[in-house]
Order: sequence, then structure tokens, then C-alpha cells
Amino acid sequence: MFNSKKSLITLILVSLLTLALALSGCSQPAEKASGDNNQPAETKTLKVGATAIPHAEVLEFIKPKLAEKGINLEIVVFNDYVQPNLATDSGELDANYFQHIPYLESFNAERKLNLVSVAKVHIEPMGIYSKKATDLNGLVEGETIAIPNDPTNGGRALSVLEAAGLIKLKEGTGILGTVDDVVENPKNFEIKMIDAAQLPRVLGDPKITAAVINTNYALEANLNPTKDALFIESKDSPYANILVTKPEKANDPLIKELAAELNTEDVKKFIEEKYQGAVVPAF
Repeated sequence: MFNSKKSLITLILVSLLTLALALSGCSQPAEKASGDNNQPAETKTLKVGATAIPHAEVLEFIKPKLAEKGINLEIVVFNDYVQPNLATDSGELDANYFQHIPYLESFNAERKLNLVSVAKVHIEPMGIYSKKATDLNGLVEGETIAIPNDPTNGGRALSVLEAAGLIKLKEGTGILGTVDDVVENPKNFEIKMIDAAQLPRVLGDPKITAAVINTNYALEANLNPTKDALFIESKDSPYANILVTKPEKANDPLIKELAAELNTEDVKKFIEEKYQGAVVPAF
């Protein structure tokens, strides 16, 4: 009887010890997983719209740095200047990076939106390009010069043409200047407004003598602004490209982290080395 009781007690103790070891073994991997490599416990996704060059390339450059901080940067590439803002306003995107301040202000006013800038990143000097001429003097009199058809980039392009000495604008013409503000046009150029993304393609049109093209679209068409442009906008241009979001997200920690990464010395060096003056840091 005594031996039976002793055996039963021993069996119970062994069973309890086995159960304790099993439970301890189950918990160890979870503890180890949460502390592995000091990685963030939770990864959060930040969805940002951008045009391909240079904006998406800059975002790709900082993507690994954000990943180290637990932020998965999802980059959505657009080929126009309208959809990224609409998608940001609707909440489909958390932010976008493709435009300058005058364009944002004009877009907000036109569409009755309230998107805000949270960081300046770079400037893309606008240039005049031609497949017919090798310098400004070679531009054909009476032919067509194409410029962007949106108000702010159109006005900016006219300012570039004026700075190049091809036209003269009415005194006091601002960033929203139109062809109606041209008061002198010595070579009688016809100025035609075309969608900004299509401008590199029209250079092959026999009726187009030149086009004023945004640098991002010039780069996509393998045009080097510092080598191929007949004239390029001054590098002190006020048209800094910016990171944009909705007002209620401007202080979101993820947006702030993204803005901070876009304004690092590493990004400045990347822009300077990769684009060789075609894109200039604005911070």
C-alpha cells in the first residue's frame, strides 16, 4: 500500500515537471522572436504617390532606411500631375511627392482642396529643348514652341522663354502668366500648350521647333538638362518640389519620419551625384 502511494506521488510529480518544461519550451520561441535583431515589433505601411524620375528614385533610395524603422514605404508611380493629389485627398495615398508649391496652391484653389506641404526636397530647373536647333539662335522663326498646359507650369515656362530672350512678358506678370501676357515676340513663335507629360514626344513633330519641358519628364525621355537643353532655368528657382499630405496627417509620426529622411545629408549627396545638376537639393 505504502509503495503504491509513493509510486502514485512520484508519477504525479514527474507529470507536473514534464508539463512545466513543455509550457516553458513553448514560450521561449515567442520571446526570442520578439527580441530578434532589435527589429520593430510592428511594421506600418506608408503609401506615397510620385512621378517616376526623380521622385520615385529618391523614395526608393530612402526605402531601406525607413524599413529599419518599421515603416514599409509603398511607392505608387504616376505619369500625370492630377491623380496623385486627388488620391492623397481621398485617402488612397498617405502623401505624394511630385509637385512644386505654386502648382499645389493652384490645384488647391481650383479643386477646393486643402492639401499641405510638409517638406521641401529638390528643385528641377526647367529647360528649353529642340531637335531642330543646337542653340537659341537656330530656333525657326514662325514655328511653334510647346509649353505645359497647366497654369503654374505654363506660366513658369513663359518666364523661362523670357529669361532666354525669346519673348517679353507684360510688366508684373506673375507665375500664372498666359500667352495673353506676351507683349514682344520677335520671331513670331506660336506658343502651344500641351500636357506636360507629352512634351518630350512632340519634339519629333516637324511643326514643333522647341518645347519647354519639366526636368522629370526630360529625364524620363533620356534628355540630360545640363547637356541637351538650349537654355535652363536658374538654379535659384523658387519652384521647390515638396512632400504633400492632408492637414490632419501633417503631424503623423510616419509622415514626419518620411519628411526627415527626405532631408538628410545622404539624400542631398544622392541627388547631387546621381543627377549632376539636373536636380538640385532644396534643403
